[in-house]
Amino acid sequence: METVVKAEDLVKHYGAGGNITKAVDHVNLEIKRGKFTAIMGRSGSGKSTLLHLLGGLDRPGSGKVYIEGQDISKFNSNELAKFRREKIGFIFQDYNLVPSLTVWENIILPLGLSNIVTDVNKITNLLDKTGLSDKKDAMPDTLSGGQKQRCAIARALATEPAIILADEPTGNLDSQTEAGIMGLLKQSVEEYNQTLVMITHDEGIAHMADIIYFIEDGKVVDKE
Repeated sequence: METVVKAEDLVKHYGAGGNITKAVDHVNLEIKRGKFTAIMGRSGSGKSTLLHLLGGLDRPGSGKVYIEGQDISKFNSNELAKFRREKIGFIFQDYNLVPSLTVWENIILPLGLSNIVTDVNKITNLLDKTGLSDKKDAMPDTLSGGQKQRCAIARALATEPAIILADEPTGNLDSQTEAGIMGLLKQSVEEYNQTLVMITHDEGIAHMADIIYFIEDGKVVDKE
């Protein structure tokens, strides 16, 4: 099966001397196309840093990240931004919604940035599946945490990206909404042969994954 994301001896340390934090410490891993990969570990284990490196949001101190065979460390900032827009959908813990845009405008924002014509029916369907149909004209500051997260998820799925990188995407959702969102993510992966990489503390969600990586002190310590 094709490897879509590959980390080679990936290192990201912060600080100097005796105050070095080894957020990511010589990590090697491969993520296969069309699979759901979960990354688990305690708070502070380096999971979010690793996800940001894999998605090109941060640059490593050393080592390489390949996405679809391309070494993204060779890209300049503009090339990397364009590549991310075309290939990756991000779901952040803190939502990263644009406060001056409505729910609808936030969801279609990546389409506009990539010069993709908005398919109104598809976006309307996404709103329905994420339970936001009645909030499409609402501003982010009027939404609950769960609604903001669902908006962020809909935005990540809007461009049908090859790779979805999700940082605790169900952390602010009740159990019923969580089940619906996980169903939507898994359906999207299967329908569009997408690759889902998700950080989670939830063992139930992790065991829905095809592969689980366990991170401890910046290192991959186990794989299921």
